[in-house]
Amino acid sequence: MERYKQQFIQLATDERGQDLIEYGLMASLIGLGVLAGLRGAKTSIGTTFNQIGNTLTSAVA
Repeated sequence: MERYKQQFIQLATDERGQDLIEYGLMASLIGLGVLAGLRGAKTSIGTTFNQIGNTLTSAVA
């Protein structure tokens, strides 16, 4: 039983891999921020492309 207790304490105090988890969390937060920004810009980008398309259609006709 003492062996399991020591292994648990060693596992709880081991900090290897902690940086990797922190980098993963930061990357996921950045990804969520990008998605939120793109959702907000979706309408204006769509409007811009529609205006370009309409202008090109009018120029050809």
